[in-house]
Amino acid sequence: MASACYGGAQEGVMIAAASDKLWDNGRVCGKYFTVKCTGARNPVPHPCTGKSVTVKIVDHCPGGCQSTLDLSREAFAQIANPVAGIINIDYIQH
Repeated sequence: MASACYGGAQEGVMIAAASDKLWDNGRVCGKYFTVKCTGARNPVPHPCTGKSVTVKIVDHCPGGCQSTLDLSREAFAQIANPVAGIINIDYIQH
């Protein structure tokens, strides 16, 4: 799958796309963020697992992206019920 940061190179599954807020003309490529679910943004009750996940930024989330970070399915499943789809998060950049 092609990405804005690495073209077609595989960067694993614990990855994410950065929104315009974090993108900074691609300077965020390759940076790591530890992400934790803090609560629901839709009717799914108690979506958070209580865990955190560290992801690598490999892509740019399109302009219509409603999130700060768009996590891969695998990364999202570590911190929340995949059915939730959209959650509130806290994150720290390393």
